[in-house]
Amino acid sequence: MSLRFGRSYLAIPGPSVIPDEVLQTMHRASPNIYEGELIETTESLFPDLKYVAQTTQNVAIYIANGHGAWEAALANMAEAGDTLLIIATGRFGHGWAEMADRLGLQTEIIDFGLKAPLEAGRIEEALRRDKDHKIKAVLTTHVDTSTSVKNDVASVRAALDACNHPAVLAADCIASLGCDDFQMDAWGVDVMVAGCQKGLMVPAGLSFVYFSDKAKEAQKTLSRVSSYWDWLPRIEPEGYYQYFCGTAPTHHIYGLRQALDMIKAEGLNNVFARHRSLAEALWAAIDCWGSDGGTMRMNITDPAHRSCAVTALSLNKPDATRLRRWTEHNAGLTLGIGLGMNSEDDPNADGFFRIGHMGHVNAHTIMGLIGTIDAGLKSLGIKHGAGASEAAAVKIASALL
Repeated sequence: MSLRFGRSYLAIPGPSVIPDEVLQTMHRASPNIYEGELIETTESLFPDLKYVAQTTQNVAIYIANGHGAWEAALANMAEAGDTLLIIATGRFGHGWAEMADRLGLQTEIIDFGLKAPLEAGRIEEALRRDKDHKIKAVLTTHVDTSTSVKNDVASVRAALDACNHPAVLAADCIASLGCDDFQMDAWGVDVMVAGCQKGLMVPAGLSFVYFSDKAKEAQKTLSRVSSYWDWLPRIEPEGYYQYFCGTAPTHHIYGLRQALDMIKAEGLNNVFARHRSLAEALWAAIDCWGSDGGTMRMNITDPAHRSCAVTALSLNKPDATRLRRWTEHNAGLTLGIGLGMNSEDDPNADGFFRIGHMGHVNAHTIMGLIGTIDAGLKSLGIKHGAGASEAAAVKIASALL
């Protein structure tokens, strides 16, 4: 027998749970792509996309996933032979660097490992060594989805300013936008990339590149930018089709409009507070599972550096894989794989998994997730401490006082 039948719960760090309201809005016939409602709806998106990123700067929309946003940002920031300084705190920092290498860019990587946030002092040292200002951009992740570390992006801007270095600052917010507080203008970020399928609660297919006027001017010094990735026509179109360099992503536009309406109705600060409270409830449960001889551990030990959107965890191998398969096949709960956590001792990362708690989640979904994981640990005989659901309930109750 299985208890998975009914509505499933995709608790991976993106794609996230899609609200019924978004799905219903997208369930319609294709519109006129030349005039009328679609054009008006598209143009209404830009102010609210800026609201979520807390910026007055520019934002371009691409029909692409997060990797497409990476390449779009690179194409507008640098060209073959230019040097980038890349800050890696997990798989996705290295992934952005690998893409840059394939484009003929020179990359210098400061690797902080898989369990720690960036250290601004080391970044400042690297920038001071670049006396000829060969580094065109500094790339970092706000939240690395593989390790669940949350980085202090503002401290990187402070390091650049301390050196009076002209490089632009770029941040990957694919996992964090709409979940963890991100302040593009206040933190001095010049380029930011994001996707629609996580905190913005829309099916995968759209990505966004935000850029400052400084980055806009720097782009004009490049010898060429490919016609598809060029961000200028997407913010200053002569015709509607230039927003997307071709046919519009019609149904995603409607879904995104609905999702942004939901975020604005809740209020951005309330969205952040909800994610924080639910994350703290989950962390309280994990602390209980890891007590009394239990082997479950959060990858990031310091709560100040944990994302409120995703939590990476470990168990003795192969218990993480066993648990993931149990929750999916027996209870309809899909947990995330241990992406980028492979090692010689654990080549398939069977000792790691991730929990996505981003976007359209609330108290009962997180409490249900915790109860299901608890049932899986018991069914599989994985040693764990008691009291997880009670600890999480106390956290949620205190958040509502």
